[in-house]
Amino acid sequence: MNEFAGKAAVVTGTTGIGRAVALHLAREGAAVASIGIDLAANAELEEMAAAENLFLSVFHADVSVPDDVHFAMTAAVAHLGGIDIIVNSAAVHPYGTAETTPFETFMRCMAVNVGSIHLTAEFGVPEMRKRGGGVIVNLSSVQGHACQSGVSAYVASKGAIHALTRAMALDFAPDRIRVVSISPGSVRTPILALAAREFEGDDADIESVFERFGAAHPLGRIGEPEEVAALAAFLASDRAAFITGSDHRIDGGLTAGIGVR
Repeated sequence: MNEFAGKAAVVTGTTGIGRAVALHLAREGAAVASIGIDLAANAELEEMAAAENLFLSVFHADVSVPDDVHFAMTAAVAHLGGIDIIVNSAAVHPYGTAETTPFETFMRCMAVNVGSIHLTAEFGVPEMRKRGGGVIVNLSSVQGHACQSGVSAYVASKGAIHALTRAMALDFAPDRIRVVSISPGSVRTPILALAAREFEGDDADIESVFERFGAAHPLGRIGEPEEVAALAAFLASDRAAFITGSDHRIDGGLTAGIGVR
């Protein structure tokens, strides 16, 4: 299939869900520019794309820094010829309460998880207007709906993404730019592996911990990045042309009951 042939996409985050989204869109014919801060992850993604002969380039940037984002988005436009799709997946996940989390850590979390969405829109929306519209997909979390304890900064950032998505959807609807968010449950990503080590120690058997995490979901397992990528691709496609301003949970039924277990 070449559902995204002729489309140009920018994806933030070069590991986990961001990587899966970038590869999925490129495999469906899109020209993709991925933006990430992790040099090793960036290089690995470039190698994966080259092995499949995909039109996927990687740009190094800290997505919370305006000058970095401006440079990366400018380079992406020059490379791709424009922007039709932005998928904001870059994230950090600090642990702690409002009492124990240093304010600097809280602000860093907000800057990466929420500020980056503002920045990619600031530089990307004018490019979308030139092409008659576009789609922005923001990766949030079920933690924005029903949260766990001890992750206050992350929860605040993910709730903010829901609100920002709604605001952007209204603001940019006249430009034929749709804006949606996705709220995954537990997904096999480096962030989930970090959670496993946080709760079980550095020598934890990650797969065993993932099995326990998965047991909390009614479907009995954690999700895979490719499953989230498939949802992101649908929302970015013309098949979802009447969808904007909404959040889409992909959580194995986790939040169908009372709270996050």
